[in-house]
Amino acid sequence: MASIYGDIMKIDTTGASEATAKQDKLTIKGVEASKKLAEHDLARMEKYKSMITKVGRAKKMDSAVIAAIISRGSRAGAVLKDGWGDHGNGFGLMQVNKRYHTPVGAWDSEQHVAQAIEILIGFIKEIKVNFPKWTQEQCFKGGIAAYNKGVKRVISYETIDAKTTGLDYSNDVVARAQWFKSKGY
Repeated sequence: MASIYGDIMKIDTTGASEATAKQDKLTIKGVEASKKLAEHDLARMEKYKSMITKVGRAKKMDSAVIAAIISRGSRAGAVLKDGWGDHGNGFGLMQVNKRYHTPVGAWDSEQHVAQAIEILIGFIKEIKVNFPKWTQEQCFKGGIAAYNKGVKRVISYETIDAKTTGLDYSNDVVARAQWFKSKGY
């Protein structure tokens, strides 16, 4: 389902950085690397697809974006230890940061994914307030960057990923989402 927050297919993206691509020992970077990384997570993602679709519909959020954040944050659960990542600070498939939020539900539950999407939606709305001249799609991408680094660290569209993990978080998530969309998410 499409998102009321913008059309993921209309968002410009440079894809994954070299550092992010190296997670899977890729020798390519950019959009092609993001697609490959997402493809490597597809089999694991399938077991969450109906939950992702359900939460996406309920929250009016593109399921492909949910899948992309799950792919980027936890590799569809593959890099988590007892549901935790980021040195014990990130919880669940979508890596809700316990330093700023109180995680709810089990690490792979619908409650967890719904909470994470509420957090993302809050960031998209804050970005819209902070940057009233930005298009809906720019605010969507800004919200994705803020999901990784916080709203105060998004200072311009040109430097959207300057302080994100791998210096590519929103660009990589957008590219992965565009790929997941082609796979029926």
